[in-house]
Amino acid sequence: MKIILTADVYKHGVAGELIEVADGFARNWLIPQRLAKRATPGALREFESLRAQAAERKMELDARLNHLARQIDGVELFFGRRASPTGKLFGSVTTAEIAIELNNVTQIDINRRRISQTALRELGTHNVPVRLGSESAPVLKITIVREEQFDKFMEARANRAAADAAAPVEAVAETADAVEATDAVDTPSNE
Repeated sequence: MKIILTADVYKHGVAGELIEVADGFARNWLIPQRLAKRATPGALREFESLRAQAAERKMELDARLNHLARQIDGVELFFGRRASPTGKLFGSVTTAEIAIELNNVTQIDINRRRISQTALRELGTHNVPVRLGSESAPVLKITIVREEQFDKFMEARANRAAADAAAPVEAVAETADAVEATDAVDTPSNE
């Protein structure tokens, strides 16, 4: 059945779009909930302006999703879990836990259902895609470490980050010293 959406319906479209759905879905859910109307010639004329607004809202939504995808792409999340000697976790890292940790790290709240459904059940680093429906699919980098080694791992990581941050400053200082030394040697003295 062809219908015109009067409200945004997840996975089906935005308000003002003309879509085709199963007859039962339209008759039993969309139309009684006032989420859609039958696509009659009168309704099509009535919702012409709504379609223009829908196209604009869809473009805005795509722009927001693309911006969000750029913000979370490559974000690293760390979890400490109990594991067997072979590296298998006792349990798993769930999508809900990933969503909560992502919110804690970036202040971006994402529905757990948008995070890949693959269960993380081993120690190590995993790349987990996030489905946002945008032009690019951001990937989260999830690192799972043994629970008893988690504090040492995070401390070592913080030390590496501090050393990496200090290294460019030292390199710039060494380069400046080398330039000054070269200038002193190359400059002829007036004796």
